[in-house]
Amino acid sequence: MGSYKKNKHRPSPLPESSNSNKDEMGSYNYKMFNLFNRKFKITEAEPPKDVKKVFSKFSNGGSHMTADQLRRFLVLHQDELDCTLADAQRIVEEVINRRHHLTRYSRYSLNLDDFFHFLLYDDLNGPITSQVHNDMTAPLAQYFIYTGHNSYLTGNQLSSDCSEVPIVKALQRGVRVIELDLWPGSAKDEILVLHGRTLTTPVPLIKCLKSIREYAFASSPYPVIITLEDHLTPELQAKVAEMVTQTFGGMLYYPESDSLLQFPSPESLKHRIIISTKPPKEYLESSGIKRKGPLSPGGRNSSEEDDEASGIPDHTAELEADDRSDSDQDDEDLTDWDNKSGQLGAPVYKRLITIHAGKPKGCLKDALKATADKVRRLSLSEQELEKAAATNGTDVVRFTQNNILRIYPKGTRITSSNYKPLVGWMHGAQMIAFNMQGYGKSLWLMHGMFRANGGCGYLKKPDFLMEKGPNNEVFDPKRKLPVTKTLKVKVYLGDGWRLDFSHTHFDSYSPPDFYTKVYIVGVPADAAKRKTKIIEDNWSPSWNEEFTFPLTVPELALLRVEVQEYDMSDKDDFGGQTCLPVLDLRPGIRSVPLHDKKGEKLKNVRLLMGFQFV
Repeated sequence: MGSYKKNKHRPSPLPESSNSNKDEMGSYNYKMFNLFNRKFKITEAEPPKDVKKVFSKFSNGGSHMTADQLRRFLVLHQDELDCTLADAQRIVEEVINRRHHLTRYSRYSLNLDDFFHFLLYDDLNGPITSQVHNDMTAPLAQYFIYTGHNSYLTGNQLSSDCSEVPIVKALQRGVRVIELDLWPGSAKDEILVLHGRTLTTPVPLIKCLKSIREYAFASSPYPVIITLEDHLTPELQAKVAEMVTQTFGGMLYYPESDSLLQFPSPESLKHRIIISTKPPKEYLESSGIKRKGPLSPGGRNSSEEDDEASGIPDHTAELEADDRSDSDQDDEDLTDWDNKSGQLGAPVYKRLITIHAGKPKGCLKDALKATADKVRRLSLSEQELEKAAATNGTDVVRFTQNNILRIYPKGTRITSSNYKPLVGWMHGAQMIAFNMQGYGKSLWLMHGMFRANGGCGYLKKPDFLMEKGPNNEVFDPKRKLPVTKTLKVKVYLGDGWRLDFSHTHFDSYSPPDFYTKVYIVGVPADAAKRKTKIIEDNWSPSWNEEFTFPLTVPELALLRVEVQEYDMSDKDDFGGQTCLPVLDLRPGIRSVPLHDKKGEKLKNVRLLMGFQFV
């Protein structure tokens, strides 16, 4: 029982093949107070009643299920309408090969145990669709985009190393927006990436660019956006332009015109890299730096440093928007500037910018005014978003219908923690910039949201965020809405912990006591929490409990699942988690793999769950 726990320093998980604490009779031995042994029999997970019922139904009461009968199960019960007989036959062969190691065509049907194991294979019977299914031909502003913040940091915001490694990890996970902070180095033409005015150790820009080039499309063919927080002289900006064009070559996209009337689509930008930053003159003006004067060693004046860039709150400079005209910086001036920097014939820095950002003049309401002549990016801190949501919610929604809104963490999040992303999504914000190197429940939500649409990093925003009424009215996030869909979730059982963890990982004196918590995270009206009963002393707990969740905005709802191990005298132990986008859930009985606290998938741990929409 959990009340006997005293294992403060736990061993690492055992590999799948290790069962060193299991005796030949199929049981685990636990030593009590170093005096006597307690023996617990290992019980294998058994098919729940619902599994037996559907097996009997689709096998016509027989002992085996043929490929054609499996196809009928997949189409009629699992709602896989495009499943063919050939697809079902391949599944039968794969399951038999895994279970029995038989040569191909040795058997053509599944018995009940085979069928049960098929249901537990998440690669064959996972909880969400693995294909891109959204329309990808709309402008970028119509998508939520998987966005990183300070993507080069390996740990906290003040003293960790800067490296290309977290950039690579983010790209491999499907992140599509990478942020780089650019600062001059001690050498004349050196450009470094680091978190300004902190103790973070720098990494050369060229290292980051080459890593982006190599891994940009490792997990998704859709465009990678590099957001630059630039603290450079004009000469070094020209050097950046040269490095970017030479590194990315034909992968780099930039528009022919300074001012886009609308952004390109993800489909048109497949395998392309685009740049988002302030045009050069706005950087220099907002910094109080003369165009031809060098930067001081510390970069910009600290009192004018952005909250985002410094890691230290400065609430006088939390807004960014390209709110001024570019006409005051003409082409002749740009060409002269570029030629003096030794970059004759190369695209100038400003011309490489596809998504323009900048500094606004005036109040937030003015910054949120859409203009007819161009689209742009506006950045707000998480606090500024909360204020805007409270006072100008519909203005924010209207702005995001054509322009891009980026939200970034407040400067006090020095441990690389994150904020709640739902407020931004409810208001149409495309770029919710997260510290991907951080941990915690907010990051689990981000992981879950972007498992949708095949994990490609772009999600088409719900239609209601893009619609306008006859009087130009838009969606009001504060308005109460009726229930439009109800989700039923059944938690059948869990398995795999004994393969991934040592027998004393959760409890020194007995098998674990698992229970499952199920959450809906979404608009406030849809938020809900349920939990199963505790199953004591069992590595393969069986709950068979169903929960019902009425949803008013299912398009923004996430299903968060967490397994805990009950401890009577201490904090309950973490047993795995996942987060899934509700509208991408596949109906039927599904295998749901669990992840560790960092979001890495556990090798064997999964739940068998049922999903139904009514």
